[in-house]
Amino acid sequence: MYGTIARMKTKHGALQALRNMESHQPKGMVATYVYRMDQNPEELWMAVVFESKEAYRANADSPEQNKEFLLLMENLVEEPVWHDGEIILESKAR
Repeated sequence: MYGTIARMKTKHGALQALRNMESHQPKGMVATYVYRMDQNPEELWMAVVFESKEAYRANADSPEQNKEFLLLMENLVEEPVWHDGEIILESKAR
């Protein structure tokens, strides 16, 4: 599996707009999680999981993802800081 973790800083009052954004479900996507930080509610961390690096890259390079990114940027103070990589451990509750 492969994915990205992104740190985002929202504009003041933009959290509800982000919650209402519809996101497309690209081929190969497994899950998306968005965390709101306790110490700074306008700081979010997003983790996105894909089946493979190839599926991740195909999504990242797609016109649909570019449209979604532009909508996301309307609610952020600055561009997200992305950290891409291979997922080497997965643990799920039983």
